[in-house]
Amino acid sequence: MSAPTVPTVPTAASPLSGLSGAGRPGSPDLLRSVFRQHAAGVAVITAQDGVRPVGFTATSLNSVSADPPLLSFTIGTGASSWPAVRDSEYLGVHILGEHQRELAGLFARSGADRFGPDTGWAVGPHGVPVLGGVLAWLVCRVVARVPAGEHRVIIAQAVVGDPAGEGRPLLYHQGRFNALRD
Repeated sequence: MSAPTVPTVPTAASPLSGLSGAGRPGSPDLLRSVFRQHAAGVAVITAQDGVRPVGFTATSLNSVSADPPLLSFTIGTGASSWPAVRDSEYLGVHILGEHQRELAGLFARSGADRFGPDTGWAVGPHGVPVLGGVLAWLVCRVVARVPAGEHRVIIAQAVVGDPAGEGRPLLYHQGRFNALRD
């Protein structure tokens, strides 16, 4: 009786072959560099800060659960919108279309008049500012604010919204707002 044969290992190149070294150590710069390679959808988060609306551009929006309908996003605790997000029970989440690059840039700029005369918006359910012309929007109730370094992961439950906007999604890639290509 002969000894069983050991299967041979394929000789395809390792995914690490040809790379110099074993990669770079983890750092804020490494994380930013890697995520510049990750195309993300673009959203604007809004809240009411007393009598004035606030908002910011977010590319960290994620679906968390369908039942209950939960989503998450992150915000830095040094952001100008953080106090309103920290204190609000309800927030607006808006999915931007490729026609809204300027709006994405406006909500990303520090010190900008984000709710000026050129921004189409209205007070929506639960007093949340709702932007017009977006692909979709939700008003969500905050259920958790989880510390994560100098940021907070906000988990919120959708309570009302509209997915009926028209157009294609705006993407963020390589530090720029981009349109999908066919």
